[in-house]
Amino acid sequence: MRQLLWFLVCVLLFLQFAQAQSSNDKMSNEDPDQRLFFPRDTLWGWAQFDLAPPHNEIDPNLCRADAGTVAGVNSPCSEFGRYMLSGVIEIRPFGRTQLRRFMLFGEPSFLFGRNLPQTLYTWSFDAIGVERSWGAAIYLNKGFELRVTQHFLFDRMGARDRNLGVADLGPNGPWGRYNTIGVRKTFGTRRW
Repeated sequence: MRQLLWFLVCVLLFLQFAQAQSSNDKMSNEDPDQRLFFPRDTLWGWAQFDLAPPHNEIDPNLCRADAGTVAGVNSPCSEFGRYMLSGVIEIRPFGRTQLRRFMLFGEPSFLFGRNLPQTLYTWSFDAIGVERSWGAAIYLNKGFELRVTQHFLFDRMGARDRNLGVADLGPNGPWGRYNTIGVRKTFGTRRW
């Protein structure tokens, strides 16, 4: 409820800001032929696949670093990743009016593997879990965005969705759960 209230306050502030802007300060890509709902460029994003070589496993901070000393190669807490699939998706559902500045986004990261530092190194593709966040943003002007973000706890998958013994650190993951209100500044253009 508190998150919704913060979001509504941000939207009201944005609307006040948008009304005060002069007509010569509009975004230059305003296209009167653009559809109002779900324009051509509604979706934008990227996906990435990463491989961590042996002795450089991805540590989502779910198991103690010395988990291998607890039960050796048979330690149940082997949540150190070999593979990561991550990405960003941005949804801009409006093509015209001041609503074109509004955006929703999501950032998931999936981890896979079964490794124990200094004890067990495998190429296993066992699912570990997903870390994710989502939010909304409003483009202000000159590369500035007002962003509201919700970051969730790490969600474990499959057989690893339970306590894995004394080396288990719990579901907090590397960042834990949090909400933020922030400002992002983008600059430059890509060459490709």
